[in-house]
Amino acid sequence: MQSNRSILENKFIEKFTETMKAVLPILGIVLLLCFTIAPIPPSILMTFLTGAGLLIIGMLFFNVGVDLSMTPIGERTGTIMTKSKNLFIVMLVSFIMGFVITISEPDLQVLAQQVPSIPNITLILAVALGVAIFLVLAILRMLLGVPLSYLLVFFYITIFIMTLFVSKDFLSVAFDSGGVTTGPMTVPFIMAFGIGISAIRSDRHAADDSFGLVAMCSIGPILAVMLLGIIYQPKSGEQVSDSIHIIDNTVDLWNLFAVEFPTYMKEIAVSLLPIVIFFAIIQFIVRDITKKTVIKITIGLTYTYIGLVLFLTGVNVGFMPAGNYLGQTIAGLSYSWIIIPIGMIIGYFIVKAEPAVFVLTKQVEDLTDGAISAKAMGMSLSIGVAVSVGLAMTRVLTGISILWFLIPGYFVALLLTFFVSKIFTAIAFDSGGVASGPMTATFLLPFAMGACKALGGNIIADAFGIVAMVAMTPLITIQVMGVIFKIKENKLHKTAASQAIRTTLDSYGDMEIIEL
Repeated sequence: MQSNRSILENKFIEKFTETMKAVLPILGIVLLLCFTIAPIPPSILMTFLTGAGLLIIGMLFFNVGVDLSMTPIGERTGTIMTKSKNLFIVMLVSFIMGFVITISEPDLQVLAQQVPSIPNITLILAVALGVAIFLVLAILRMLLGVPLSYLLVFFYITIFIMTLFVSKDFLSVAFDSGGVTTGPMTVPFIMAFGIGISAIRSDRHAADDSFGLVAMCSIGPILAVMLLGIIYQPKSGEQVSDSIHIIDNTVDLWNLFAVEFPTYMKEIAVSLLPIVIFFAIIQFIVRDITKKTVIKITIGLTYTYIGLVLFLTGVNVGFMPAGNYLGQTIAGLSYSWIIIPIGMIIGYFIVKAEPAVFVLTKQVEDLTDGAISAKAMGMSLSIGVAVSVGLAMTRVLTGISILWFLIPGYFVALLLTFFVSKIFTAIAFDSGGVASGPMTATFLLPFAMGACKALGGNIIADAFGIVAMVAMTPLITIQVMGVIFKIKENKLHKTAASQAIRTTLDSYGDMEIIEL
């Protein structure tokens, strides 16, 4: 027992260090802005700092909880499903799981409230259906060994053809939906589920194909929301809530957060419950789990629940008003162009605080035995997000259509799929969905909305789309990393081959000398 306690303590210490490294830079940047070029009211600053405290504690519990529960549950479920050898059961279970988990995703509720003209429940069900269908397609791709790049090229060409029939003001929301729905609840389970399913394949490409599920599941929501856009023909209404609460004292500050705690406690309970019930049913049928493992998973689920409640309360209540106000203040300066480099710096660091990024980078490092390090992955993601936020701020300032960025961006990303190894393509497209999580939705999106409001732009058309931009650029940067990795690998092989030839020739020369 002491050994288990020591392991848990070490895990908490490790995750606390990671969390502080991720969160402190963004805190420092915001505070620097607040005390220099973008002053904000003390009440908003206090709300932000309180939210940051909750975020740190929440991320700590979430990351420990995922390691103890969500990852093992996903892997075991995937392995058990494929052991059944019944393709219909695998497809049915994948569909139900994708549908239920998506409905439970907290970020989807936020998206539904922002979309004009479409009933919330209609959008939620359509997006969930899109994720469920594409999760089934992703599982079939893994089991049949179909190259991911072929499917990505086909579906993204389909998406861009559909843009011709969707309202231009609605395109940003449609593309945002792909990143928002692959959030902190969906990603850990789906990625672990993929690893579990790939375990049944014994060929050398099985590990490569264990990635790519998030990439496929990000396509479904985009297509679903576009279809709804064609049906409902929504206009560019300004149905966006950007109210900022001004508090007068610490009691009001506490009440501001206390009011929201029950909301997120209920949301996360609803989100976790289907996964728990689903796993319990499977284990009841299979009955191959030990009591010790059950206790470990139960503790992990408790940590995951506490972590997500604290995290989402902190960022939704504390970060949204600060992001919105900072965006308004900076865009209102006489040198409003400075919002581009500031946005890039914020983007570089804020992706490190995304909960699902920790999950992805760790699984990539573990599955590749360190060949693709978490540090290299993190750097590529940060560079990608920095570029995307810079482009998004350029859109806010100029009102350029999002298609001028998405079409060439995805063209380059899809072109690179034919020049890098399969695993880099799968990881890159997974990274797009993972990078655009709750930190983007609760800080960067309000930041863009505040700037757009100050400049008198169209919030739906110009501010929305930042999530889509954040989801796009990692596809390029991670694959560029793959190209560099491939070049280095080829050089090493050439060097090794040259050394082997040289050694052989030297040996042959020595033999000639001996004979003489």
